Formats: sequence, C-alpha cells, structure tokens
Amino acid sequence: MKKVTLTSILCLFAITLDAQNYKFGKVSNEELQEERYEKDSTASAAVLYRNVDVHYNYDISEGFSVVKDVYERIKIYDKKGFDFATVKEMLYIGGTSKENFSSLKAYTYNMEGGKIEKVKLKNSEVFSKELSKYYKEETFTMPNLKEGSVIEFQYKVTSPYTYSIDEILLQYDIPIKKQEVKITIPEFYVFTPRIKGYLQAIPEISTANKKINYTSGDKSSTGLGSQTGSYRSRSIDYKAKVSKFNMEDVPALKEEAYVNNMNNYRAGVNYEIQFVKFPNEIGKSYAATWESVAKSIYESENFGKQLEFTKYFKNDLKSLLNGETDEVKKAAMIFKFVQDKMNWNNYPGKFTDEGVKEAYKKESGSVADINLMLVAMLKTSGLDANPVLVSTRDNGVPLFPTRDGFNYVLASVMLNGQNVLLDACNKYTEPGLLPTTTLNWFGRMVKEDGTSSVVSMMPEKKSKTITYLNIDLKPNGDISGKERETLGFYNAFQFRNLYNNVQEESYLEKKENLFDGMEITNYSVKNKNVIGKPIVESYDFTMEAQADVIGDKIYFSPLFFHTDSENPFKLEERSYPVDFVYPRHDKITAIINIPEGFQIASVPDNLNLGLPKNMGTFKYKTLQKENQLQVVVDLIINQAVIPANDYVPVKDFFRMVVEKETEKVVLSKI
Repeated sequence: MKKVTLTSILCLFAITLDAQNYKFGKVSNEELQEERYEKDSTASAAVLYRNVDVHYNYDISEGFSVVKDVYERIKIYDKKGFDFATVKEMLYIGGTSKENFSSLKAYTYNMEGGKIEKVKLKNSEVFSKELSKYYKEETFTMPNLKEGSVIEFQYKVTSPYTYSIDEILLQYDIPIKKQEVKITIPEFYVFTPRIKGYLQAIPEISTANKKINYTSGDKSSTGLGSQTGSYRSRSIDYKAKVSKFNMEDVPALKEEAYVNNMNNYRAGVNYEIQFVKFPNEIGKSYAATWESVAKSIYESENFGKQLEFTKYFKNDLKSLLNGETDEVKKAAMIFKFVQDKMNWNNYPGKFTDEGVKEAYKKESGSVADINLMLVAMLKTSGLDANPVLVSTRDNGVPLFPTRDGFNYVLASVMLNGQNVLLDACNKYTEPGLLPTTTLNWFGRMVKEDGTSSVVSMMPEKKSKTITYLNIDLKPNGDISGKERETLGFYNAFQFRNLYNNVQEESYLEKKENLFDGMEITNYSVKNKNVIGKPIVESYDFTMEAQADVIGDKIYFSPLFFHTDSENPFKLEERSYPVDFVYPRHDKITAIINIPEGFQIASVPDNLNLGLPKNMGTFKYKTLQKENQLQVVVDLIINQAVIPANDYVPVKDFFRMVVEKETEKVVLSKI
C-alpha cells in the first residue's frame, strides 16, 4: 500500500488550488492539458470560468451609467471550437449619448515544449463595424488558436441608458463549468427581473450599502440631476439590490431542427424598468400592464402622432380610389400603392425613423414609417385600421407586458368581420401573408383609445409544394426525366425573396449542387412576379448512379433525390416547441418507367400515418402498371407550432416517414 505523506497531501491541495485559480493571467497546466469536457464529450469547447458584473457608476457631471464588466476563460478542444474564439458586442450609438467598449485585455495560451506560451491580442485585431445609424459592433478573434488552446479576455461596456439593462445570458452553445453573474441596482431604479429558459437559475438576493458624492446648487433641489448656480459638496447613502447567479456545469444549449429562435429558450435574465425615483424628485412609474404599454407607445410622437398626419397623401389617395366604395378593393388598392411606392431602408422598429411625411417624400423609410403610413391611409379612406405591435423571431417572445419586447409594427384592417394583417415593407407580401420573421406567436393591436388586444401571428392556411416527376430508369442505374414543382403561398413567397434577384445560371448551379450530380436543361419558371399566384418550375434532368445494380437486380428509393433520408429530430427529449413556421402540405407524385428487360420484384407496402390531435398525416402509396411504377407521397402538417410535450410522437412520426421513404424498390431481370 502506498504511503500518503503530508507533503503529497499539500502538493495535491496546491494543484487543486492552482486548477481553480481564475485570476486573469493565471492559466494552469491542467487547463491546457485537458483533452475534453468530462460531462459532455461532444463539446468542441467549454467555458472554464465566466464572470459578469453589472453595476451602476455615478459621475458628478454625467450622473449614473450602467457598467458591464466581462471576464471569460475558454478551453478549445478541437477546431470546431475555434468559432467560440470570436467575440462580438453590439453597442447602441443612435442617441445623443453612445455606449462605449473599453478596457479590453485578451490572451491565447498554448503548451509549447512543456512550457506555457501566451500571445496577446493586438489592438489592430479589434474591429468596429457600423451596422446602422443606431448600432455598431465591436469584434475580436483570439490569435494563435490551436487545438488545446486556452483563451481569456476581459472588457467593459458602459451605457448612459440607465433605464435599460441588456439581457444577461446564463447559457451558451458550449458548456460552462463555472460562472458568477452579479447585478447591482441602486434603489432609485426598480426593475422586474424576467428569468427565461429551462434551467433552474435562481439568484441569491441581498442588499448592499452604497454612497455617492455629488455637487448640488443652492438654487435647485438636492436631487441627482444637473445643477445650476453656486455649488457645494453633498453625499447620499443609499441601498442597492444585489442579485447573484452562481452556477456550475451549465449544459450547452443543443440546437435542433424547426426551432423558432434558440435564444428564446436559452437561460438568461431580462430586466424591465418599473419605477424611477431620485431623492427629492417626483418619481415616474413604468409599471407595465398591457394597457399601459399600449397607451405609452401609442402616445409617442413617433407612433400615434404619425397617424394624425394625412395632408401629405390626401390628393394621391383621392386619385387612387377614384370613388371606389368596396372596402376589400379599397384596402387592396391602398396596400398595393404603398407597397409599390415605398422602399424599406432595412431599419426595423416600432417607432418611426424619418417620420411618415419625410418618408413619403423620399419614397423610403423604416418599418414604422411605411406601415404607420399605411394605417393612416386606410383610416383616412374610412376603413377600420390599427397598428399591430410585433416582436420578430430573432427578438424573442414578449410573454410579459413590456415596451421593449416589441420591435416591429404591422397594419391591420377589418374586412368582412376579420382582421387582415398587412406589411408593405416587402415587395412580395400580400394581404394576410407577412414576412416569416414576424410569424412569432402573437402581436398586440393598439388603438387610439389606449386599449389593446392579442392578435395571433400563427398562419392557418397551408402552404403547398406539389411535385410531379416522370423518371426513366436506365439498366446501369442512371436516371433522366422531367420535374414540375408548384409552390404556393409562403413557399412561393420564400422563393421570390430568395431567388427573384438571382441570375438564373447561378440559381440552377446551386440547385444542381443541392442534388449532387444533377444536370438541368430546358428550365422555365412562371409567375415569379405575379404576387398571389403559385410559382411553377419545370425542367429536364439527368443523374448518374441513382440506383444500385447488383447482379441481375436493381435497387432504388422511388423518390430518388427527393427522399428524406434523415430524421431532423434527434434529441431524446426537447423542452421547446417544434416550429414549422407555417402549416404545410408537401405532395410528390413520381412515375418511374422500368427499363426494358426488367420487372418489379417487390415494392414498399402502402402506409397511412397520423399524428395525435390531428397535427398531421403521412400517406405513402404505390401503384404498378406494366412497365411503370407510380408512387404518391403526401405529407401534411396542420399546425405551425407543436408544443414540446408532443415532441416524442412528432419525432417517432418523422422516423417512420424516413424509414418508409428510404425503403427500396427491387427490380429483377425477366
């Protein structure tokens, strides 16, 4: 038995301390030699330690500011982990004051010849990119990356916007071994924290005593605003609320197919301002109910006020309608007029940018400029129209009353007892068909009287893809044939947005690469610019080696290159919904002409599948006619979004779809 000495115990203790030393610059040999994350061997990288400290600073001349100090140490296990060595911070620069990125220190550590070598990030390797007139992005990528590297960086973000605290993430796409997140908020600011995601993230709450020194004028109050007149020094003791998230072994957020926006399900905390009151000043309430949210947004100069301006379009509107009285026709004419006239400047947002009058003059504007203009024209024509607040899919789902949760605005008009949603910013939308980015659970209609109501953003109409194939199968396994594909509703909308401005040659090259080895000839497409009609594509094709020839038999999947060969759902369990964006109906009819000298030996059995609760169906049917085989595959998904508790039957359903589509037809020589 090996003797355990005091010396060995002390050495082990020292190693343990060294391995857990998260002081900047103190990277250990053990961290560099670590080959994998033991709790997730699939991880290409892991955060060894993360510290985020959000707090308020007070400056005599500027007042309060919000400061975020970030420190992270990350282990790179393999080349896929290199992606996590690029860091991005988005800063708001659209106001009179700007957010600031500073105090960056960053190093990459590698083990070279038994010694730790570190390389510093140079200032020239930090890039600032203006995303719009409102935002810029600071980006850096760590230098000298290798498999096994450890990287660490720290920086500071300072914001003058004290009523707003950016969302603080508590979960990444890679595991986090240990993280300490602290948020300290002065008693003058009352926020409601909203914890999101499926992890148990419960903060430890405490109170800290704080003091600020400031100068006030004799002629003004003893509040914390700017002062005039003579000055004298003062101090205020106050309390701050401290929230700490101390978490270990935070699992990576695993992405899977058909997810709205993974960030909706990523653990994190949002802070919504509720009340602000400085000493000896009248407080201001931001307490959010849906009614108060609707009222405050509508009363904004850059929202409801814009609907009052009508003079700039009145002559054009009168000429356009020319006495038309039918409400449906009037709405369609006004929508088409605004859609054709206006050009979106790529600025989203619920508040106007240029303002409706200036945007109309320039024929260009933001989402709010264009769609509030549309609402105003509809109302002026005598229609019941209102704006609808929306959060886009990349902005999350506003589950609680919030001003900041909405970042887009649509138009709504009542026609034949139904609200029809409109978005004139995209050239390929139509009444009732919106950009897919806005199809995000629900919106909120706001009215002039301050009331609001929920509006469903989930489409109910199915979008069809109907495919017809006529295929000649050759004895050597090659195929040639014709395809006609008809795309309806959202499928046609997606096609127009993706490909209408792409050269046909480039598009066909991409399509041929998608179906590896395909050669396309005699291509034609109909209705590319006829909004409301389906897209119809037709072409001839040839492909080599699409069937397996073994001895005197030929084996092939009858849908060939249209076969779904992999189940998109791989997780055993899933905590977030399955989001198909919109209901869909995909039908393929394939006629395969059997090569001369062969006969059908066996075909897959017919199959009818159904999802519970009428969520969807799948039908597979074959029909033999002399030297022809006809296969019809019909897949219908009735719901845009399927709840997480129905994930297992959906996963099993698609497993059986894949199994059936990959079954082989067998031909034998006569």
